[in-house]
Amino acid sequence: MEEILFTPYIGVGCGIDVHKDLIVATIQRGNEVVGTKEFDGFTVSLESLRDWCKDAGVTHIAMESTGIYWKPVFNILEDDFEVILVNARHVKNVPGHKTDKKDSKWLSKLLVSGLLKGSFIPPRDIRDLRDLVRYKKKLVAHSASEKNRIIKILEDCNIKLSSVLSDVDGAVGRNIISALIDGESDVNQLMRFYHGKIKTPRSEFVKALQGKVSDHHRFMLQFHRDVIANDDAMLERLDAEIAKAVSDYEVELELLETIPGVGRDSAIGIISEIGVDMERFPDENHLSSYCGVSPGNNESAGKKKVQRP
Repeated sequence: MEEILFTPYIGVGCGIDVHKDLIVATIQRGNEVVGTKEFDGFTVSLESLRDWCKDAGVTHIAMESTGIYWKPVFNILEDDFEVILVNARHVKNVPGHKTDKKDSKWLSKLLVSGLLKGSFIPPRDIRDLRDLVRYKKKLVAHSASEKNRIIKILEDCNIKLSSVLSDVDGAVGRNIISALIDGESDVNQLMRFYHGKIKTPRSEFVKALQGKVSDHHRFMLQFHRDVIANDDAMLERLDAEIAKAVSDYEVELELLETIPGVGRDSAIGIISEIGVDMERFPDENHLSSYCGVSPGNNESAGKKKVQRP
């Protein structure tokens, strides 16, 4: 079968097929394949890949966004080349003849022909900020789950704090839980934390505190309290690091905070995901599509298929 030739759009390009422990790269000049080499995932090998591409005069590199394994490759190559990260679904080769070398060759051919559309990759400082903000979100969720586990333990020993307090993690709830951990079981002693601002009647609050707390319950309550305290300390460290990371974007943060409903945390989250350089997006439609708030079309035979969230 005669090979189809494309009109070159890039002088010299390199297509890289990325795996965890194997990197396969093909350099192509026009319609001519210069060579294909295999590298492992260690830094010294990736530096050899970089030097090989520089010696061959490569200006552009394309690779698939394979899990997280593209990141160390990108970190080493981004300073010397224009690296295009592409969605694997958009660059599928003809099925039935798939090998790593053929995949890298196909990527290099599409790259040189100008047929690849790169994914958005923010600058390094924005990527670092994104790591911090996303981990903070995970940590907040973990802390919330620990608080729910405390409520579950209280329900297990029939202490109905969640039925009489709007916020079990408030001052009254924390004081009662601390007293239970310390071994206090007298309802009259626990009622000293009750005050007039609580909407629940005093008689009903007394009933909510009548339970059976074992040593196991006290141990688990203390354990979860310690985990929450550790999460709070980690969150303080993260907040300090995030504050340093956004120190150069105070103007952008102030502008974002002028949007109704957007506070500082939301503004930081927005910058961490899309950066501050809006030239990276051709128009507002591309930006909304990247953010996942622009519905797509999936129509066949005159029928539109509903995309499930």
